[in-house]
Amino acid sequence: MATELAKGQNTPLTAGRVVVTVQVALSTDVSALLVGAGGKVRSDADFVFYNQPTGPGVSLRPSAGGGAASIEIDVAAVPADIDKVRVVVSIDGSGQRFGQVQPPTVVLSDSAGTPLVSYGVSGLTTETIMIPLELYRRAGAWKVRAVGQGYAGGLADLITDHGVVVDGTPQPAATPPPPVAPVTAPPPVAPAMAPPPVAPAMAPPPPAPVMAPPPSAPPERGVGGPGGPVNLTKGERVSLRKRDGSGLTRVRMGLGWDPVRTRSLFGSREVEIDLDASAIMFADQQPVDVVFYNHARSKDGSILHTGDNRTGHGEGDDESIIVELGRVPAHVNTIVFVVTSYTGQTFAQVENAFCRLVDEMTGAELVRYTLSGGTACTATIMTKLYREGGAWKMAAIGEGAQGRTPLDLLPVVGSYL
Repeated sequence: MATELAKGQNTPLTAGRVVVTVQVALSTDVSALLVGAGGKVRSDADFVFYNQPTGPGVSLRPSAGGGAASIEIDVAAVPADIDKVRVVVSIDGSGQRFGQVQPPTVVLSDSAGTPLVSYGVSGLTTETIMIPLELYRRAGAWKVRAVGQGYAGGLADLITDHGVVVDGTPQPAATPPPPVAPVTAPPPVAPAMAPPPVAPAMAPPPPAPVMAPPPSAPPERGVGGPGGPVNLTKGERVSLRKRDGSGLTRVRMGLGWDPVRTRSLFGSREVEIDLDASAIMFADQQPVDVVFYNHARSKDGSILHTGDNRTGHGEGDDESIIVELGRVPAHVNTIVFVVTSYTGQTFAQVENAFCRLVDEMTGAELVRYTLSGGTACTATIMTKLYREGGAWKMAAIGEGAQGRTPLDLLPVVGSYL
């Protein structure tokens, strides 16, 4: 039975030669991009489509019945410097959109035609092109991931983003070579000078003191011990295991801040700031869900935003996000917590911003990270929870960014995964 994937999920590839087909009630073209670690093709030969049906390890297989073509991939023949093979499906210029028909279904089968993976691509509206799935290398093996990313700008925009040169696209003018310097006559030969006097021999300098090797990184700390919460600094990491070795099951990420206090000739006053706490769930580098004031519960039910605070007034946490670690889907390996300024003030104007992790089962504060010295940014990537070796860990990030909503930060947050 084929493994059914949801958007962002991945599964190991169990066959060396596979065929990808797309079932959709539209006339479409299927193609493939072979990209390296930087997300770009090496040359135009890495774009496999109807006018170039073969590439290294990838070929376009026409349909015998006049339907959509399929992509055949032999992973053993894919060059070693190719990290991903991305399947692309595009509507063939009829003016229709994917959102006008039933969601497409992508099926990956082995060479004998046995379905291995299926993925129903949902959420498409005005897009005319999409990347339904990709095959990628991980730790020396191949995996397949459901991507489901749509583009409204057409095939030319997508393949240009991947470094393919499209016919008719104006190319940048070549940079003119630097001007050649005129040949000048050599300078006259200086008269011979007497050699400088030899300096008297000096005693060799004393040997440099032997430096002790830098201390090794401190061992990873547990949480919930008798010493109170762990106070993190920027970039520091901590394991979310208790000192007795047990793991946490339900935690609350609390975030707090204070209104801006301004002074003038007429006295001081407070300016209310509407900060928003959000959690972005990632499967590897692919965002799969965002929990914030306008989408308070993740689709899988593992993360809950408890309510919006629009002023920063009050003691303690101004906004909270509860995470049931045991219910987070296995394909989600990172949860990034961000704070955005909806009203546009920068973090240079925010006072006493912090985030903390609380064990919801006992009410004990486990970890606290205080954001000091805010920058002229309207958002902060505060911290992240991530899986490592089957356990959850936490890392303080504390980097500024620009954005009023968590969706504005998606292109930036990926660099901290």
